[in-house]
Amino acid sequence: MNIEFDNYKQKLNDMKPSLDGLSESLNLEGLKDELERLHAMQEAPGFWDDPEKSQKIVVKTRITESKIERYHKMLSAWEDMITICEMAAEEDDDSMLSELKEGFENLAEEMEQCRLETLLTGHYDKNNALMSFHAGAGGTEAQDWCQMLYRMYTRWAERHGFTYKIMDYQEGDEAGLKSADILIEGENAYGFLKGENGVHRLVRVSPFDANARRQTSFSAIEVIPDIENDSNDVEIRPEDYEMQVFRSSGAGGQHINKTSSAVRLIHKATGIVVSCQTERSQFQNKETCLRMLRSKLVEIKEREHLDKISDIKGVQQKIEWGSQIRNYVFMPYTLVKDTRTGCESSNVNAVMDGALDPFIEAYLNCLSSGNWVQK
Repeated sequence: MNIEFDNYKQKLNDMKPSLDGLSESLNLEGLKDELERLHAMQEAPGFWDDPEKSQKIVVKTRITESKIERYHKMLSAWEDMITICEMAAEEDDDSMLSELKEGFENLAEEMEQCRLETLLTGHYDKNNALMSFHAGAGGTEAQDWCQMLYRMYTRWAERHGFTYKIMDYQEGDEAGLKSADILIEGENAYGFLKGENGVHRLVRVSPFDANARRQTSFSAIEVIPDIENDSNDVEIRPEDYEMQVFRSSGAGGQHINKTSSAVRLIHKATGIVVSCQTERSQFQNKETCLRMLRSKLVEIKEREHLDKISDIKGVQQKIEWGSQIRNYVFMPYTLVKDTRTGCESSNVNAVMDGALDPFIEAYLNCLSSGNWVQK
């Protein structure tokens, strides 16, 4: 039995350089300096005079503390397991082997998750994510697929401790949904989800076809970072957009009412349209729309390396064959395959229930290394 403990001790020693490397990747010393600065700011006179600013500092402090604590927990777990290996060898005691195995697996998983987070170096990667769902052509079939994707991503968010808020939800004519917008809140939400942006293709036997024929459906996912309203990146003037009001409908629970409180903004220069119907008042819905519009404009400006917002052209993405980033096949076999990374899974049910981590990890690794699949 000592052989197994010796093997784990060797595995742990092989793991140590990676654990030390994470300290550098996380910039642990820099985080400690940042934490001291944040604590000093909170202790300064008049800190609470500006509640909005002080709250942001409190949140940033909590996040910084969490990152430092997380690394120290990983280091402590590594040290504890080394001690277990040494004690077991001395006392010829195999009672802690199961604990060692479980601890090693948990530490390896936590280190991999932490490593992935170090790849999130984009300017807005730490932000919340605004996710939009759009059914492609095909009526009920495409709208049902769009709702399946909506469920998949909200399940993924719940699995990872993120919260989501419905901004807009347009139900399908017979089933599914035509379009929806949600805000996914949590640190690194955009960084993890940015690779999901694109067209998703489904192949299955249609549940809406009496002849049980195979159907291909498309839906598009748009993911943009949620950018603070006080951002200086873009100014939106009232004359830059057309505002429409309408009655709320669809998924909104008690917030849906019979007054024209829902708001739609159309950006004149680009044709970008944003809607919100789930806030309690027309004013709140308008503010949310402006927040969404600002985020979309800033994201497009940076992605296309434009000098100014006015350079953005209103080009719409086509939701059709050949433009998909991922294929979901339900028959004659089951397979989900990403066309960019080559990552695939035959467990379609798990993927549709939110098991997207392998695809997200593959995208981030390819983004870091530049190792993309050639179509």
